[in-house]
Amino acid sequence: MDKILHFDSRILVFGGVYSNFQALQALIAEAGRRGINPRSMICTGDIAAYGVDARACLDMIRRLGIMTIAGNCEEQLGLAEADCGCGYAPGSACDTLSARWFSHAQSEISPDDQQWMSALPLRIKVEINGLVLTVVHGSFNAINRFIFPSTPSRVKAHDLLEAGGDGILSGHSGLPFSQVIDGQLWHNSGALGMPANDGTARVWFSILSSGKSPRTLEIEHVALDYDAEAAAWAMRAAHLPEEYAGALTTGLWPSCESMPETEIAATGKAIKAGQLHWAAGQASDVQWPHNAPVKSAQGQKFRDPLVTQNGEARASVTLKKLETLWINTGTLCNLSCSSCYIESTPRNDRLVYITAREVSAYLDEIEQHGLGTATIGFTGGEPFMNPEITAMMEDTLTRGFEVIVLTNAMKPMRRFERRLTGLNARFRDRLIMRVSIDHFTSELHELERGPNSWKPGIDGLKWLAQNNFRIHVAGRLYSGEAEGIVRAGYGGLLADLGLNIDPNDPAELMLFPEMDATANVPEITTSCWGILKKSPADVMCSSSRMVVKRKGAAKPAVIACTLLPYDPQFELGETLSAAAKTVPLNHPYCAQFCVLGGAACKR
Repeated sequence: MDKILHFDSRILVFGGVYSNFQALQALIAEAGRRGINPRSMICTGDIAAYGVDARACLDMIRRLGIMTIAGNCEEQLGLAEADCGCGYAPGSACDTLSARWFSHAQSEISPDDQQWMSALPLRIKVEINGLVLTVVHGSFNAINRFIFPSTPSRVKAHDLLEAGGDGILSGHSGLPFSQVIDGQLWHNSGALGMPANDGTARVWFSILSSGKSPRTLEIEHVALDYDAEAAAWAMRAAHLPEEYAGALTTGLWPSCESMPETEIAATGKAIKAGQLHWAAGQASDVQWPHNAPVKSAQGQKFRDPLVTQNGEARASVTLKKLETLWINTGTLCNLSCSSCYIESTPRNDRLVYITAREVSAYLDEIEQHGLGTATIGFTGGEPFMNPEITAMMEDTLTRGFEVIVLTNAMKPMRRFERRLTGLNARFRDRLIMRVSIDHFTSELHELERGPNSWKPGIDGLKWLAQNNFRIHVAGRLYSGEAEGIVRAGYGGLLADLGLNIDPNDPAELMLFPEMDATANVPEITTSCWGILKKSPADVMCSSSRMVVKRKGAAKPAVIACTLLPYDPQFELGETLSAAAKTVPLNHPYCAQFCVLGGAACKR
């Protein structure tokens, strides 16, 4: 059992000192004015980073005996690694800048500092007013994972469950926030050594005080003024990156590439210091800042296929050319994912197995009418649950089409190893196996796909590579991390597996946005094309259709979108010719996935 540190009435929480000695001095002075002893202070890590005075900051924190956990900077410096370990995309602005300040930090620390940092705990538990809180740097199991206010609640809830107790105190992301999720608290004090990208030079810490009742807290997010000009001048004198020196006084980060879109949109908007009352088990809509994203209902949106809620003309898309035909092989799957786009499970047979003969008829129609289709995609469910899948693949490949098969690469696929290697030997240049790996960590992949789904999927991926298949990977952005961070994470995974897949190629690593049909998303009007600088031709229903076979139906049907197999307004007829119709963008997914999300099932 983890040791728990007990505090009587209040604790001061800070992190992200970032070698900013002026800010640290101001914090200690402010704590003294408030009567808070250093022994009642907790640092969430990253003492040595962007700024000039790593040694002075380490000396002060060590001398005062402030309880500290390791941030990724302490972990990397303690191990004498070559970079800060933030997971930035190679060659990105943050990656390039971090190489310069990290080298300076290495030159500042002593062997004793290095040993002290290497011995820091990755997390600790604290108790105040009957509440047990786990202190982490990034997330519970990943020191360098960015957790922001907009990070999906289910990702935070997973960490909270893993941590146990009543909540988590975190750092790393640099933005102050508090959020209650399923009665538990997620709290980030913000960064002490760098402004919160809000256009002010202020930096942040927090004070957690016992409430009047047991198992309650009063949480104060405090903005701290300090001599930012002196800190910036010191960085310039040491020839550290001007981008970070300037950020100390402008209050704007030099790059937002580690941030999700919600936080990027808040750039330059001053955060007002505030307080939050929290009682264990409190409702989940409690949060600070109060303008943090809150889920709201669609209202009367997406009701009329021609007109939006505001009476404007709804955008629509015309099929220009059937470049890709998707075949849904059936919704049965060996997994029950948390948020499968089409609700596939081991029991969902709303879309039944399509037959090789039925698929062949659509291939005949393509050839007879000269539709010019280049690619046939097989999706599910899990396509290899369908006993006729390899017959469909062989027929399609023999006719000269490119074939993409979407699979989780688990046991159903492995049953067809001999047939698949035979097809690959004959048609490798036109056969792509797209393997679903929902996150580059086993933890978050299994949060979506279920326990014990990581190793079989990775083993299947390795088998495909060992047998010289062309492999693409399909991932998800459901973790709330910025796309650049996610691609860099997949890049590390793929390199470790020895796979020659370019994580920055949107076809070789296809990242799908998080989908939520209940989220309040904007309707797409005809005027949106010009505003967004996009064209209807960018949307996948301008170049693709999907064939499905409904349970109890005599024949398959053609639908407009791979994401909407159950919505009757997107069913277009039994033949490809009948399906060449204009499609109104009358569903939340049209905005979330295609127009605003910029995603497609094939690039």
